[in-house]
Amino acid sequence: MKKIIAVVAGVMVVIIVGIFLINEKRENTDVTKNATKVGCLLIGSCDDKSYNQSHYEGLEKTAKSLNLHLVYRENVPTDETCLTTIEELIAQGCEIIICNSYDFGEWALQAAEEHPEIYFYHATGVQQSKNLATYFARIYQIRYLSGIVAGLQTETNEIGYVAAIPISEVNRGINAFTLGVRSVNKDAVVHVEWSNSWTGDVAAEAAANDLIENYNIDVIAMHTDSNKVLEVAEEKGIWSIGYNIDNSALYPNSFLTAPVWQWENYYEPHILKCLQGKFKGENYWEGTSTGVVGLAPLTGNVKDGVEEAVLVQKQRLESGIFDVFYGPITDNTGKVRVEEGENLSDDALLNRFDWYVEGVIIHE
Repeated sequence: MKKIIAVVAGVMVVIIVGIFLINEKRENTDVTKNATKVGCLLIGSCDDKSYNQSHYEGLEKTAKSLNLHLVYRENVPTDETCLTTIEELIAQGCEIIICNSYDFGEWALQAAEEHPEIYFYHATGVQQSKNLATYFARIYQIRYLSGIVAGLQTETNEIGYVAAIPISEVNRGINAFTLGVRSVNKDAVVHVEWSNSWTGDVAAEAAANDLIENYNIDVIAMHTDSNKVLEVAEEKGIWSIGYNIDNSALYPNSFLTAPVWQWENYYEPHILKCLQGKFKGENYWEGTSTGVVGLAPLTGNVKDGVEEAVLVQKQRLESGIFDVFYGPITDNTGKVRVEEGENLSDDALLNRFDWYVEGVIIHE
């Protein structure tokens, strides 16, 4: 009997010690046990109801799941002030720095070189290093879907588009949108006017008004971070397609949908890898299946049958059997740019998109 008791006692000791060791291991490997301080540089304000707010909302969701202590710096200038701000955040104990604008790139790269112990994430950036990752997503796929909405919604077959600046990012958005429009409405054209600014309200408002006053436009879209385009559409009784976040509640009479960012679907898995010591200084550029980009719910302003048409193409994009820039594609001068059976490379999409597809009319 004593032997049995001794054996049972021994087994219990082993079990208790095992549980203790497992719990100790869990505590030692739980990378979210202690809060991690993260510095966030925003080109605008957290509540701009646009691009910066999309980052803010995604970061706040990520902070809750990963136990992050977020330190924001809003409306950060793109000059050397940016570098000073980064240095201040590092001095305050930030172990990760997030820069959400392309224009922060020079300073993010310099700071990463000077602080190899700090991890950097640069949205829309193009230069990576051992401790600097860049990220964006294939929002052009969602612009294609929003183009289907516009193509089926228009009655005049003239659609407006306020665009910030003629760079590859904006050009591929214009082209993807127009391909979406013309996939369902071959008679429609897209009138583009530049605001020459990402955030300038005066310029965006002027461009929107100019398009509406000079052409028979009944739907207007945007690739700018100023919501003045949406305000003008609401005032003038024109259907609108937004950008960055779902602003349907602010423009109930005109808003149709918007390509939107859901940044938590990037931040959470990638910052977790960083905390686990698995950071890679790579460029991230994925599509609809990741959930980083999406189409805002279609409002009651959208015609019947449009949602079904969008869903079919969304499923094709998510499956990987189709992408927006599969040929044949002809430009707006009649030149074949992508042959049937071919597609544009990521390098061409990211760095060398300086032409426009058939149906685009550029107004300088």
